Amino acid sequence: MDKKEFKPYVPASSAMSEMTAASLVLGIILAIVFGAANAYLGLRVGLTVSASIPAAVISMGVIRFILKKDSILENNMVQTIGSAGESLAAGAIFTLPAIFMWVHEGSVTESPNLLTIAVVCISGGILGILFMIPLRRALIVKEHGVLPYPEGTACAEVLIAGEKGGSAASTVFAGLGLATLYKFVADGLKLFPSEIATKIKGMKGAGFGMDVLPALVGVGYICGPTISAYMFGGAILAWFVIMPLIALFGGDITMFPSTVPISQMEPSALWSSYIRYIGAGAVAAGGIISLVKALPLIVRTFRDSMKDLTSGAGGETTLERTNIDLPNKVIITLSAIILLVLAFFPGLPLNLFTAILILIFGFFFATVSSRMVGLVGSSNNPVSGMAIATLLISTLLLKVTGNGGASGMVSAIMVGTVICVIAAIAGDISQDLKTGYIVGATPKKQQIGEIVGVIASGIAIAFVLNLLNTAWGFGTAELPAPQATLMKLVVEGVMGGNLPWNLVFIGVFIAVVVELLGLPVLPVAIGLYLPIFTSSAIMVGGVARWAVEKKTAKDAEKQKTATTNGVLYCSGLIAGEGIVGILLALFAIIPHGNGTLAQAVDLSAKGISLGAPGSIVIFALLIASLFMFCFRKDKASK
Repeated sequence: MDKKEFKPYVPASSAMSEMTAASLVLGIILAIVFGAANAYLGLRVGLTVSASIPAAVISMGVIRFILKKDSILENNMVQTIGSAGESLAAGAIFTLPAIFMWVHEGSVTESPNLLTIAVVCISGGILGILFMIPLRRALIVKEHGVLPYPEGTACAEVLIAGEKGGSAASTVFAGLGLATLYKFVADGLKLFPSEIATKIKGMKGAGFGMDVLPALVGVGYICGPTISAYMFGGAILAWFVIMPLIALFGGDITMFPSTVPISQMEPSALWSSYIRYIGAGAVAAGGIISLVKALPLIVRTFRDSMKDLTSGAGGETTLERTNIDLPNKVIITLSAIILLVLAFFPGLPLNLFTAILILIFGFFFATVSSRMVGLVGSSNNPVSGMAIATLLISTLLLKVTGNGGASGMVSAIMVGTVICVIAAIAGDISQDLKTGYIVGATPKKQQIGEIVGVIASGIAIAFVLNLLNTAWGFGTAELPAPQATLMKLVVEGVMGGNLPWNLVFIGVFIAVVVELLGLPVLPVAIGLYLPIFTSSAIMVGGVARWAVEKKTAKDAEKQKTATTNGVLYCSGLIAGEGIVGILLALFAIIPHGNGTLAQAVDLSAKGISLGAPGSIVIFALLIASLFMFCFRKDKASK
């Protein structure tokens, strides 16, 4: 479609409520909620999910049907602010927990405080917005009809189809409510175990199990059966091939990094001691392979974007409401202030050299991220690959310039955090501005709204990270923090830390074989890296999605409705479990009697538990509820 022929849903000449008190307050609340929920989800399974469409749907439910207001631009502002939390959380949890893990190990003496985390996250988020703004006309306007921006376009369709918002919003809230109750009963009251496991008789070293939790089912459904199957395939390779081989040939050998003979190790110990290093190598290789494969696109993206930028972004000179951005003077001034803050903020282990690294890598990856999400969507944006590339180069440069040891590792992670947040937020605001372009929003107001969302969620993420670390710690069974563990291994490896490189390189070459077979490397590598308990539950969600699509295959409209209902319901499941995860973290540190509030509400400690059979039955009911909401409209029409 030619951009000159494109007419937004709300014409530029129309004046409609956009940045109001209601949209700001609701957007900030959703930014905090979805940011916290995604932080918990990412630390548990290494994946985050988009918040734009759920935020838009909830906004329509509140603004249109509760406040009785009718403004599509207010709803768009809510999703713009609300989605910032999810993206900022992804950037933060991919990297920052590594420092907390070093403190726990004794390598580093002090964890980053609340103010430091907030400054780093907010700085990266605002830079991601500022770096993308000059590219808006080139990428969003000039390339309209060329760059689809799938999530942004889908969100615009949801907003325009606002008359369906009441039913859709109730679906999200239903999932959120059920997941809240489920998670609290399972992991708060502990009426039934949220993880079931078994050994495989006659196959030493093998094991199987499942985390019977709503969020994992939601992730599997949203990812779909194919991606879920690749992840599960990676888990099968680890738990039914590699681990039994280690047990078969290892015997009574004690092999580094474990200090226990292999014959005495349970499957979980084999995974912890060996598989996670193999998986880390596979994930790192997968991220780098994805980045290398995208290199021609990255180079072309950067070149075209810079050409469009220097040539005036396609010659757009109009100052219509729908074409007004934050002024260049504001962009340059704010960018300079933030870089000075990063370089000289007290207690932040960065300096002018690292600030320059952030400027160079940040602007480059913001440009790359903004165009790549336009082509392949935010879900396929290789942010982790960009973070790994940044950490490899920045850690090496820090080491070469004499900034080694613990302080150098912390500085490298801080640089990686800012870059990761920049890339994630640049991709997010690109999708939001695409939504705004289609519905007829004011770009300047959206950009201000995104900054508001970044500030609110940045402060919230600082508290969430500290809370989760205090309650359970990162790198534990409750919060494996897979992406941050990988970044930690990368930095340690470059700085010359003591790592089992043979295991890491086994993972690297497994990734190479997967790539040669023509399979997507990252999903398989993540399945190899995560425990099978996680991947099997995600697979259940993927199978549910397959069953829904199979049942409605003969009717495209019914299939679309059922699938969308499932996505909305699963978004609620993920948000609900994330919220209760934060609540239970509070319970774990609030004193009560001689223990904590978490211990006081624990029914299993009082001998009250439904056991594994109860877990299976209740999990089956959860899956049944998913199918019920997927086909709710069909039943209603009948």
